This record gives sequence, structure tokens and C-alpha cells, in this order.
Amino acid sequence: MAELLDETDLQILKTLQKNAKLTTKELADAVHLTPTPVFERQKRLEKKGYIKKYVAVLDPERLGLGLLVFCKVKLKQINHELADSFVRRIQRVPEVTECYNISGAYDYLLKVRVRDMRQYQEFVINKLGDIDTVGSIESTFVMSEEKHSYGINL
Repeated sequence: MAELLDETDLQILKTLQKNAKLTTKELADAVHLTPTPVFERQKRLEKKGYIKKYVAVLDPERLGLGLLVFCKVKLKQINHELADSFVRRIQRVPEVTECYNISGAYDYLLKVRVRDMRQYQEFVINKLGDIDTVGSIESTFVMSEEKHSYGINL
């Protein structure tokens, strides 16, 4: 169970979600504290796992990865061994940026970033098609992104 965070901890997390490049002094100014306690709080939040890591958010369009596909995968049969094997394989596939075990008609939801339809076809045939436990897939192609938030509503 998560420990309760005070308002200052939550403000630090909110501020870092907006801009993780802030210096300790800038972060301290934003939350109305001095740098030393902010630094200590930030390190504690990192150590306790509230902050997993800091990343740069890249523009996939500018990098030539303009096609976003949500791919639902149903395995032929499901058990721990087959599920673990599937997940291990998917973790090694660079086109898959996110993978979720889901409920319903499908077992997994993959978020896939590729250049174009041809690269997606190659992904389906050569990557997913190479996993013998995959029973069926359903692809949903994103036409436009209307909202994308990297943060968690605190």
C-alpha cells in the first residue's frame, strides 16, 4: 500500500511531470521551499519508487515513425508459461512501445510505432507471425492523436 504523501511531495511530483529538466533551485522556487529540502524530498521520492525515471519525450513524426497502431493479440491458449514466453518475446521487439495484459476477447494490447503500413505489415508477418502462440490479432490504426498526457492526475 502506498504511503500518504504530503501536499509538498505531490506538488514536487506535479511540477516534475510538467518539466523534469528543472534544476533543484527551479523546483524549489516552484514549490516555495529552499533547495536542500526539495533535493532530499526528490531523492526520497525516487528511492521509494514514486519517480521511476526521467525521459525525453520525442516527436515520432519528426523521427519518421508516424504510424501508430494499437494491436490486440489473442493467444491460442493461455497459461503462465505461454504468457511469460509471449511477454519476453514482445519485450525484445522495438516497434512495440507498450504492452498490456487485458481482459475481454483479447489477451494483450500492444502499442506499435512504425514508419508506414509496409513496416507494420512486416512487423505483423515477421515479428508477431514468428510467435507460434499467437492465435489472432486485430489492428486499430490511429488517424490523429487528440489527447496525450504523460502525467498522472494527482
